[in-house]
Amino acid sequence: MAETKKKVHFIIERQDGPTSQPYTEEFEVDYRPALNVVAALMEIQKNPVTKDGKKTTAVVWECNCLEKVCGACMMVINGKAQQACAALIDHLEQPIRLAPARTFPVIRDLMIDRSVMFESLKKVQAWVKVDGSWQIHNDAPRQNPKTADTAYEISRCMTCGCCMHACPNVNSGSDFIGPAPMVQAHLFNLHPTGEYNKEDRINALMQKGGISSCGNSQNCVQACPKDIKLTEYIAKLNRDANKQALLNMLNK
Repeated sequence: MAETKKKVHFIIERQDGPTSQPYTEEFEVDYRPALNVVAALMEIQKNPVTKDGKKTTAVVWECNCLEKVCGACMMVINGKAQQACAALIDHLEQPIRLAPARTFPVIRDLMIDRSVMFESLKKVQAWVKVDGSWQIHNDAPRQNPKTADTAYEISRCMTCGCCMHACPNVNSGSDFIGPAPMVQAHLFNLHPTGEYNKEDRINALMQKGGISSCGNSQNCVQACPKDIKLTEYIAKLNRDANKQALLNMLNK
């Protein structure tokens, strides 16, 4: 008697377009050791047939690096936003439920539009405005070794959106820009050259939808796949904002 192959059962929330109604389809793929969610989706893509034998369209999702670096394959797996490339089947309870992170607009199936995060990075000017060559003398800006570790930690952010999905203050009824863009502002404030525009970033964060909209729920810290201490750095930004508000009042 032929041995029955072990199967992995998926229940996938699908959506044919941005304005379409969501629906679910179930799939099975052959189990193999070290299988992750992205690899399983690739198997479904090669043969898009549902569990009950119905031919369907291939499931659409987004991925790039497959090394938990780019953040593109973020989706909701068994109720938790995480990277599909790092989600091992052996660590997931079956049936495995996949859904798009609906904090963001859905393009199709599991593929979402995260452009709101990139627009928020523009709002807080998350870049170094003035950079270039400097003469080697004592007045040249230098990286403070005490802040280098913090800067490296924050720089690991993938702009994946896990923290945005987990945050209760990021929703369709709120204009809160979310934890990731705010903490990127802190990153560039730590930069020896970026610090020259610190006031501009802090003033941007003091506007509607900025730092005052953070409820300090701590959900973002638990959701971050890079273990960035988001609320700790938001608290530092809050202190900077209070100082800036006082200076703004004195300068009026």
